[in-house]
This record gives sequence, structure tokens and C-alpha cells, in this order.
Amino acid sequence: MSQIISVEALRQRVEQVFLRAGMNAVQASPLARVIVAAERDGCKSHGLYRVEGVLRTLQAGKVSGTAVPVVDPAGNGALVRVNARGGFSNAAFDLGLPLLAERARDLGLAALVINDCTHFAALWPEVEAVTGHGLAALVMCPSYATVAPAGGSRPLLGTNPLAFGWPRPGRDPYVFDFATSVAARGEIELHRRAGKPLPEGWAMDAAGRPTTDPDAALSGAMMPFGGHKGSAIGTMIELLAGVMIGDLTSPEVLDFLGTTTLAPCHGELVLALSPERFAAGRAGDPFARAEALLEAIEGQGARLPSQRRFAARAKAEADGIALSDAEVAQLDRLLASGPDGAR
Repeated sequence: MSQIISVEALRQRVEQVFLRAGMNAVQASPLARVIVAAERDGCKSHGLYRVEGVLRTLQAGKVSGTAVPVVDPAGNGALVRVNARGGFSNAAFDLGLPLLAERARDLGLAALVINDCTHFAALWPEVEAVTGHGLAALVMCPSYATVAPAGGSRPLLGTNPLAFGWPRPGRDPYVFDFATSVAARGEIELHRRAGKPLPEGWAMDAAGRPTTDPDAALSGAMMPFGGHKGSAIGTMIELLAGVMIGDLTSPEVLDFLGTTTLAPCHGELVLALSPERFAAGRAGDPFARAEALLEAIEGQGARLPSQRRFAARAKAEADGIALSDAEVAQLDRLLASGPDGAR
């Protein structure tokens, strides 16, 4: 059985769960927005499934639900720095975005550094927000050590997502967002809950042996996508979005938390680029040239990344989101019990 609920009604309900748990509106509102956006777009691994993880992290005292992020006055020129002050990254991103967009339009390129934040969501909400200002975007962050480097057998790197967006005036942006591991860690947890084996090549057990058992994978190590290529990109993200911005790397995050059942705390790096400024003085409109390339890809019958997500979004916005009885019961339980109801 399933129940249909509008996107806005679900957003309000999730926000109420967070407010009931003691969060302020600064934290609760953007968290609810990105969780419901994932559910709306058919991204179950970053949707309602994440609510209990947020509450567990709050209950464990590893994140501040009442933090108010601040712009660091030390950030100037092309660099915008926001201190999340121990809260979630989403509120800090919302604070820094207008300044990031202004400086990118002015300088051609700007970077938003978010420090001392907890991150649990996909990165495409940030990417789409930047493209909404007519800017290209590249976003990355570490996680906690759950991925073995290529040739290794123990967790060291994070799933380390990387996302990119290109604005398409009058159309949905070109967006990709992927983990540098074979799959997002949430996908393994969803397989475990469903009692389904993992595909071959996703993970190793604690002894470094290939496994399709989700439980063994969660206590072992995930694999990087593309072997040494994914391993190298994951390492790059540790360096750029961890070491370079003065925040935690994935091994340091795991040392701090002591578990992978809580949302990871680290930093985030957001780059915004102005196509007009970079193409200035050169022949051709960068947006028109980009459309020619993307239309040529589709002309071969290929699907652009995020097309299925955008289609799911349009359907959910028109018809509402279908929730199972179990998902409705979960929200009811969490609304009634607050963070004590998180499992």
C-alpha cells in the first residue's frame, strides 16, 4: 500500500520532525528541503532514509541542530568562506551562495569553502542552485573512510562525491553527481534492508575478500569506481576538499566519529564559474555552443545524466510523492518521539 502526499506537504512534515527534535529553523528548513528533493526526484538513497541518520547524529552530540553559520571575514576576493559552526552544511551553503554567485559573475571564478559542517545529502542540490545563477559549478567533499584505494584491502578513502552542473537557459541544467566509490554507501544499506545481495565488484569483507553480502560489505570496504581512476579522483577530493581547505579527511572523520552510523563531519568545496567571462573575446555564444554539443549527444540516442531524475521530479510535482505505509509510520513515529525514536 502507498499514500500520496504533495511535495510541499512532505517538506513541511519532515521539517516538523526536525523542529520537534530541537533544531532551529535555520538548520531544519534546508535539511527538510534537500531530503524531500531527493525523495521527489526518485533518489531513495538520499531521501527519507536519511532522516533517522540525521537524528542519530544529533542525539549523539556530533552535530549542532541550533548552529547559525557565519561568513568568515577572512574570505575575500575569489574565496568565500563560511563557518558552519558545527551544524549541517546545507544552512551554510544557503548563506554563502549569494556571495559566491556575485563574486563569480564579477571575477569569472569564485570558490565557496564550507568548514566545520556535517554533510549527509547528495551534491546536486548545491550544483543546481549555482546553475540557477547562470554559472557552471563543480562541488566536492570527503566522507568517512569506507573505500579501499585501488590495490588496497582496507577502508581509507571516503565515497567522496563529485558533482558538476552547466546552466541551460530555459531548460533543466546539465548535471551529474556521483560517488567515487562503485556506489553510494546508502545503496548498500538499502540492499541490506531489502535483503538483496550486492552486485559483484562493489565491496570486500573485513578480510579483504570480494563479497556480495551487504552486512559483510558494511563491515569491510567498498571499491572505487573504475579501479585506479576512481581511486585517484577520490584522493584528489581528499586533498582539495579536506587538506587544502583545512578540514578533515575521511580517515580523520572516522577517527572522530568512531562509527559510520552517523552523518560525517568535514568540509565542502564549491567552485562557481561564469561561462560568459571565460568565453569573453572569443567567437560564439558559450551557451549556444553547449546546446549544440548536448543535442548531438541526445541525437545519438544517448541519455544525458539526471534526465530520469528530472522526469521523476516533474511527475512528483504534478501528482505528488508515493510513500509506503512503513515510510508514513516512520515519520509519524519520529514526529511523536523526536530524536529518541531514531534507530
